[in-house]
Amino acid sequence: MATAKKHIDIEVPVRTAYDQWTQFEDFPRFMEGVGSVKQLDDKRLHWKATVGGRLQEWDAEITEQRPDEIIAWRSIGGTPNAGTVTFAPSEKGTRLSLMLEYEPRGAAEKTGDILGVLDRRVQGDLDRFKRFIEERREPTGAWRGTVEGGRVEGTETAHRV
Repeated sequence: MATAKKHIDIEVPVRTAYDQWTQFEDFPRFMEGVGSVKQLDDKRLHWKATVGGRLQEWDAEITEQRPDEIIAWRSIGGTPNAGTVTFAPSEKGTRLSLMLEYEPRGAAEKTGDILGVLDRRVQGDLDRFKRFIEERREPTGAWRGTVEGGRVEGTETAHRV
C-alpha cells in the first residue's frame, strides 16, 4: 500500500476545523480530483473521484470518530484505501494530521506512487482546506456524533451555510 502522512497548522479553533471536516459533501470544494462525496448515513460515504486519470467510485465506512479528536475510515468497495485525520490544539489554532493509505492499481497509479503524486495531492488538499476554512472562519455545518467499534453514538447535527 502507498502511504502519505502530512500535517498542517490552521488558524481556527479545533472545533471549527473538525466541524468543517465532518462536512464530507463539501470535500470537492478543496480536494483535487474529488467529483462528489455523498453521505449515505452517519458512517457511510459514496465517493466519485479521478484517480490516476480514471473516474473511480467507492464506498467508505467511518470506523472511528470522536469530536475534535479523530476521524478514521476504510473503503468497503472499489479502490482500497484507509486513513485517519486527527485534530489537536496548536499555538495558532489547530494542528491537523492526515495519514492516508491506498492500493495503487494499474500502471498510471503505480507510476504516480513512485513519483510522489499522492504526497503532493494530499499536501495540496490540506493547503486548500486551510484556505477554505480560514477564509470562512465558520464551518458550513457540523456532525458531533461518535463512532466507536462500528456503532454510532449521538447524532448532534448543526447546519450552517
